[in-house]
Amino acid sequence: CKKGKWPLSSPVLRREKFFIFVFSGSCLAFVYGMVCLYVCMQIFSTVGSQKSKEVCLSYIQDAMLRKQWKRAAEFLTFYIESLEKDFSTEYMGPSEVIWRIGAEILCHRFHNNMKEFSSFIEQMKTLGVKRYLKVSVCLEHAFHLLCNGQIDEAYQNLSLAESWRFGEQTAIQDKEMKLIQAYRGLLDYYSWSKQKNILLEHDLSVEQEMHGCFRKAAMNLKEIIKIPGVWDLFVKCYVDLLEFYGDYSEAREVLNEYAYNSKFPANPNAHVYLYQFLKRHGESKKSLLSALKILHDIVPSHELMIDFHIMLQKSKKRKKRRLGLEVIFAVLDYAGWKENVKAWSCLARQVKQIKHLDWIKQEWDPRRDWWPAFHFSRYSAKRNWQENESLSYEKALVAGILLGKGCKAQVKRFRILKKFLNKHNPVYLRLSGLSDSSVQP
Repeated sequence: CKKGKWPLSSPVLRREKFFIFVFSGSCLAFVYGMVCLYVCMQIFSTVGSQKSKEVCLSYIQDAMLRKQWKRAAEFLTFYIESLEKDFSTEYMGPSEVIWRIGAEILCHRFHNNMKEFSSFIEQMKTLGVKRYLKVSVCLEHAFHLLCNGQIDEAYQNLSLAESWRFGEQTAIQDKEMKLIQAYRGLLDYYSWSKQKNILLEHDLSVEQEMHGCFRKAAMNLKEIIKIPGVWDLFVKCYVDLLEFYGDYSEAREVLNEYAYNSKFPANPNAHVYLYQFLKRHGESKKSLLSALKILHDIVPSHELMIDFHIMLQKSKKRKKRRLGLEVIFAVLDYAGWKENVKAWSCLARQVKQIKHLDWIKQEWDPRRDWWPAFHFSRYSAKRNWQENESLSYEKALVAGILLGKGCKAQVKRFRILKKFLNKHNPVYLRLSGLSDSSVQP
């Protein structure tokens, strides 16, 4: 129990400390659990139900962190009893807690025993419509069934959930129903995908059944993606269905809407899916660059930024080549790219070939205070040389150009690297304006 929850002079607290001090070994966990349960009951009778619920939840949390699932289950039982004695006006909080804790305990204590889990699920569904969002129980039950390979049972569970109604139909309930239908659509898509693989093996007997699954999946998936939200999985499956049957215009419209509709939250994946679709169908370079430009603005460290940089460097327009330099510098600002040979190769190639030296200076100036320590330390130079010579060459070239005489970290003791840098001396000489004011590592 946390300090300050009740007076330190409380006989309950003194009794708890005494038992914990006296008992040790395997008995301690049992005694500690019994004492904590006793404390909860004492608090309920003295300071009120709200306080007892808070204390009980803290004990449940402690038991779960210690992986003492039996003790956690005992406290959960007491927590439910305290709710029955004080049926508050809270809408779904307590039931949400019961569901989350109970599901976690069952998964660990009974090791995915479906009989126990399903029994718990059914009790949760009857706990009270007003006090619990049944959609959450239904969907997680379906996920649990799927994880155990019970696909038909999961489909049946979702179909049954569609028939649930409480009072007048509201906008929230309508959205919840569409969400359940969308997940059922995913299972229809799964069936369609299996039959597609059979069809591709020249077994035409499944064609009619496959088309039936397509219709059901497409109908349910189409509805949910009209509602603003993050629906990556649903969008990908729906587009796959449309592409298979040659409806490219509809697929493109769906992806454009998902990526550019201002009502939808900013989502990098939306632009990734659009770019991949456009690339698959041989769309113009302008369209591809447009999709990647927005992705760059949202996630400058995305793996597709290498493709973006290469496309920009192939452009004849000066503005796009300038953007390409900005893109590759931005990529290397992130730790995940520090040892990526391709990224360093792209930067090295561009700084060797570039004619507009002021571009490099504009990118280097805001980085000169931290890039040397971040990328060009003696430690990283030595490790790169031992683990990846190709990476060392590329980084040494970039360091030699950006730091000039200050790049000792990359060349000290490495004669081969010195020879490599000397080979590219003309580049350094062209950038002498940069090296004069370079920062020592």
